[in-house]
Amino acid sequence: MQTEKKVKFGQTLVWLAALVIGAVLGSLGSAGLDEFLNFVASAYTRLFQFVAVPTIALAVMTTLASLGARKDTGRIFVHTITYTLLTTLAAALVGLGLYLLIAPGNLPQDVVESGMGAVQKQISGHQEAFEALSSGYGHVLSVIPNNVLQPFLAGNVLSILIVAAACGMALALMPASENGDAIRKAVFGLQEMLFAIVRGLVWALPLGIVAFAAQLSAQVKAGMIVGSLGKYLGVVLAGNLLQFFVVLPLFLLVRGINPLRVMRAMSPALMMALFTKSSAATLPVTVNSAETRLGARPSVARFVCPICCTINMNGCAAFILVTSLFVMQNGGVALTPAKMLVWVLVACIAAIGNAGVPMGCYFLTLALMAGQGMPLGVLGVILPLYTVIDMIETAENVWSDSCVCSMVDKDLSAAA
Repeated sequence: MQTEKKVKFGQTLVWLAALVIGAVLGSLGSAGLDEFLNFVASAYTRLFQFVAVPTIALAVMTTLASLGARKDTGRIFVHTITYTLLTTLAAALVGLGLYLLIAPGNLPQDVVESGMGAVQKQISGHQEAFEALSSGYGHVLSVIPNNVLQPFLAGNVLSILIVAAACGMALALMPASENGDAIRKAVFGLQEMLFAIVRGLVWALPLGIVAFAAQLSAQVKAGMIVGSLGKYLGVVLAGNLLQFFVVLPLFLLVRGINPLRVMRAMSPALMMALFTKSSAATLPVTVNSAETRLGARPSVARFVCPICCTINMNGCAAFILVTSLFVMQNGGVALTPAKMLVWVLVACIAAIGNAGVPMGCYFLTLALMAGQGMPLGVLGVILPLYTVIDMIETAENVWSDSCVCSMVDKDLSAAA
C-alpha cells in the first residue's frame, strides 16, 4: 500500500514538473520550438480523441451487457443521475448568486454592435450545428442516428451513447447461446485491448502536458487570451472556481469521502481536461485514473464516467445561465426573481442535453438568445474570452464527473 502511494505521489510530481517545464518553454518565444510543441499537443489531442469514442461505446455496452449477471446496474444509473442533477443545479445556483452579488453592468452600444461580426463569423462557420441547436426538434433529431457509422464518424457523443446503450441492452436480453457468448467475449476483449492502449498513453502523458502547457504559455504571452469584460468574466470564473474548490468537495465530505484524496487521484484527468478543453477527449484518462488511482470498481468507473461525460456539465450550466442573464440584461429585459429561477432550470436542462459539437455551450447560449431576440453582439464581445472560460469549465466538468463516480462507488460499497 505504501509503495503504491509513493508511485502515485511520484507520478503527480512528474506531471507538475512537466507543467512547469512546458510553461517555461512556451514563454521563450522561439517560433520553431512553439511550432514543434503545437504539433505534439495536436498529436496528443488526436490520439485521445481516437480512443475516446470506443471508450464511451465499449464502456456502456459492457456494463449493460452484464445487466443479467449484476443486479446493481440500475442502482448505479439512478445514483449517477441523482448526483448529476444535484451538482448541475448547484453550479447554476452558484452562478446566479455571484451574478446578483457582483452585478455586471451593461456594455456600450457601439461595443455590442462591433461584436456582431464575430458572431456572424461563428454562425457561418458552424451553420449546421447552429441550426440544429436553434430548433428544439432539430436538436433532438441531430442526436438520433440514421445509420450505424454516422455517430462514430461525427463524434456525436449523445448518439454514440444511444447506440452503445441499445447494443448493451440487446446483449443483456439475448437468450444464452453460443453466438451470444461469442459476441460478449469479443466486446469484453476489445475493451481490455482498448484499456491497454489507454494505459500506454497515460504513461506517456507528461510529454503531452509539457506541450499543452507550452502552448498555453505562448498564447498568453502573445496576448491571445485577454480580459475586457471584468465583472462578467469575474462572475463566470469565480462561479467555476467556487464550484470546483468548495461546492463539489462539500458533496464529497457529506458522503464521508476525502476531497483531497479524490483530487490527487484524478489529477491526470483534470490536467488533461484543462488543456484539451474536451471532456470526451479526456474520458480515457478519466476512466483510467478512476480505476487505477482512485480505486473505483471497474463496473462503476466504466459506466459512470461515460454517462457523466455526456450529461454532467456543471461548468456549462453556469456559463449558459450567467451569459444568458448578461445578454438579456443588455437587451433591456427586466430580470425578475421568477425569470431568473426559470433560467436556472433552462440552463440545467440545456447543459444536460448539450450535444457533442465544437464550442457546444457557446452555441447553446447563442441559440437560446437568438430565440429570445436578444442582442447577439454581446456574445461576439464575449468570444475572445471563451478560450480561458472553456478551459476552466472543462476541468470543472471532469472534476464533477470524478466526484460523482467516487460518490456512486461509495454508495455501492456501503450497500454491499
